Amino acid sequence: MNLRGFVRLFTHIQLLPVLENGEETTLVGGQAVMEGVMMRTPHSYCVAVRKPDGEIVTEESPLPRLSQRYPIFKLPVFRGLGTLGHAMWLGMKALRFSAQCAVEGIKGGNEAEVKPREKKELGAGAMALQIAFSLLFMIALYKFVPLYVATLLGQHFHAISSRFAINMVDGTLRIAIFLGFMFLLSRLKDMHRIFEYHGAEHRVVFNFESGQPLTVENAQRFVTWHPRCGTSFLVVVLIIALICYAFLPFDSFWVKLVARIALLPLIVGVSYEVIRYAAKRQKGLMSVLTRPGLWLQRVTTQPPSNEQAEVAIHALDRAMELEKAQGGVLVIA
Repeated sequence: MNLRGFVRLFTHIQLLPVLENGEETTLVGGQAVMEGVMMRTPHSYCVAVRKPDGEIVTEESPLPRLSQRYPIFKLPVFRGLGTLGHAMWLGMKALRFSAQCAVEGIKGGNEAEVKPREKKELGAGAMALQIAFSLLFMIALYKFVPLYVATLLGQHFHAISSRFAINMVDGTLRIAIFLGFMFLLSRLKDMHRIFEYHGAEHRVVFNFESGQPLTVENAQRFVTWHPRCGTSFLVVVLIIALICYAFLPFDSFWVKLVARIALLPLIVGVSYEVIRYAAKRQKGLMSVLTRPGLWLQRVTTQPPSNEQAEVAIHALDRAMELEKAQGGVLVIA
């Protein structure tokens, strides 16, 4: 893989939590990938990618529910960790397929399913390197850098030298870095394309939830921001993390850093419960917490073309066909 391909895949991996949409319920959800969309139903998924020549290739498979295999993930907080972990695993799988389409040039007929033997695999070592590098980058960018800068500011300015003040500055910087990073990514041509597919995925999900027939015309009538989007989820994570970290009873920089990393699973689980609650109740305090995420989706989603909406519909149609073949029933929650 050349440097451009490495950077492109790296930026897509960084966006996985932002682009993921859905939860382990009867609802449909999905994720934007390189030149395509992954759609998931409770027990199935399908990735549809449009090749440069206009053909649509897909990868689809049954998708066992994690909570059915491990009952602990039915419990509050734990279900958030399980859902996010499973979504990230599936997102990486979908992204790998789309990267193969973009980099390797998969052969396949129009709207044809691409079988494993027909494609040249993107090296597992390359993907492992990407994941490791992305994880270290995220820890450095969102944990180390803001805490380090806040600590330095606390040492030079008496007004923010207290433990509480340093922690609040740390949280504020973390949010600012996240917003700045999203804005910079939105200026890249490749990222603008994936944000358009992100908008297509949301519009098609809205189309399904409305009960109207899944058509490009119907889907294009809906907005591109959705309350269950990963963008909203990450904003809630940042807000709850700011509150939790502010009251940590530690002064050592390294102890603070370790505590922030160690508490992340708990914060993720609680944030998932907030999003789950707010998605079902559009009024009240909980919806206020998720509103900034809806605003940010004006950046992370863009109006899609009809061709992009068509890809999202194709992915959902195939996922629903596979769901029905397994005896699943899709219910609009």
